Amino acid sequence: MLRSLLFVTMFVCGARAPQTNISQVTPSDSLPTFPSVEGTNLEGRRFSLPNDFESEYNVVLVAFRREQQLDVDSWLPFLREQQLAERGVRMYELPTLKRMYRLVRGFIDGGMAGGIPDLGTRQATITLYIDKAPFKKALAIETEDAISLLIVARDGRVLWQASGPFARNVAADLAAALDSVVAPALSGVNTAY
Repeated sequence: MLRSLLFVTMFVCGARAPQTNISQVTPSDSLPTFPSVEGTNLEGRRFSLPNDFESEYNVVLVAFRREQQLDVDSWLPFLREQQLAERGVRMYELPTLKRMYRLVRGFIDGGMAGGIPDLGTRQATITLYIDKAPFKKALAIETEDAISLLIVARDGRVLWQASGPFARNVAADLAAALDSVVAPALSGVNTAY
């Protein structure tokens, strides 16, 4: 049993695959809708997405392999600079695994949670154990060799989408997309006393 568990862990968490270091932005006229999926964050809270996204607008990073955490991490300094929380935008990481790995969910999620000391990061990391094919099809994700970045409204509308590790041109496009989404939302807020 332990030998099987170690094999599954190595396969899920340590399998090496070619990485795509090219970032690209999806044209705005072909953006998909975020599909309904369920997952649990690393603190044990269940989510039904996209309805349970906690902000009206959310930056979502989808990863399919353990080594893609480096690509996710490459975006974090830029996303911190964007002051998402102050703008009413929430960020989520979605490690996305095949449904069959639910059998060892406790082991996998426990290992991830143990490696993340920050409570906020654990709360914003929602592991999906799903049938990946329809999920990828709904989001027009063509390959698992790169992470996907999305701006998702709580109603499921994908407002912006790109893939790959941090790249300055994609970051500039993401910043412009955030400004166009958040600025109009904030302009309707009455700040008068």
